[in-house]
Amino acid sequence: MPSDAKVQTLEELRTRLADVCSAVLTEYRGLTVEQLTRLRRELQNVSAEYKVLKNRLARLAVQGSPLDGLAPYFKGPTAVAFTRKDPVALAKALQAFQRQNPELAITAGCVEGAVIPAAEVKALADLPSRDLLLVQVVGAFQAPLANLVYTLEGMLRSLVSVLDQLRAKREAS
Repeated sequence: MPSDAKVQTLEELRTRLADVCSAVLTEYRGLTVEQLTRLRRELQNVSAEYKVLKNRLARLAVQGSPLDGLAPYFKGPTAVAFTRKDPVALAKALQAFQRQNPELAITAGCVEGAVIPAAEVKALADLPSRDLLLVQVVGAFQAPLANLVYTLEGMLRSLVSVLDQLRAKREAS
């Protein structure tokens, strides 16, 4: 029979993971407490959290949630980084930390219910940020319209020039 403290911890963990947009599982073996603290601070800057979990408790917490596919990956010293906002920012922050601390190993990830392997988490980190992608989309829509405006403006300028030349010619004759 589980203790009240464990039940309360499980419920708290379930509520924290309930509305998570994406999560990345890491193996933290070889990292010092100072390094883990620095990782937590860096993840807080991108609205993410980093939590070391007991594997059995984690498997129970993700049951029936969008993170359910991650249950088989909870083996060994596992921690989960999760966010309710931008999954790309989370992946970028983890990859940046991993460059400085190669002991951190990314095991798997879950983005909006889809489980992805470590290689795809790296590919996700290589994507441009959401804001940059939005700017690129707006630019792609804006470029043809701007070209149309410049073309029409050039045609109007030519028409005005021709009409001005005709007026000057009629005044001269």
